[in-house]
Amino acid sequence: MPRYFIDTDDGDTQVFDDTGYELLDAETARYMALDALPDMAREKLPDGDHRSFGVTVRNDQRQIIYVATLALMGGWKTVRSQK
Repeated sequence: MPRYFIDTDDGDTQVFDDTGYELLDAETARYMALDALPDMAREKLPDGDHRSFGVTVRNDQRQIIYVATLALMGGWKTVRSQK
């Protein structure tokens, strides 16, 4: 099976995958990368409402074959009382 590398960027930290995963095909690697984006967003929610999250898939020759970004843009529409 071919090896794919999935790099991540949560806006603060870039993680370059140097181990990789043996996966059936590029579509499986794409799915795995996309599946990571919501988890990355959940982990960073306490840090603010404006942030971008990214994943990059590289093939076994370390060439980039897929890139995806998830943007979180939130804001209150009413005045909130301070606690």
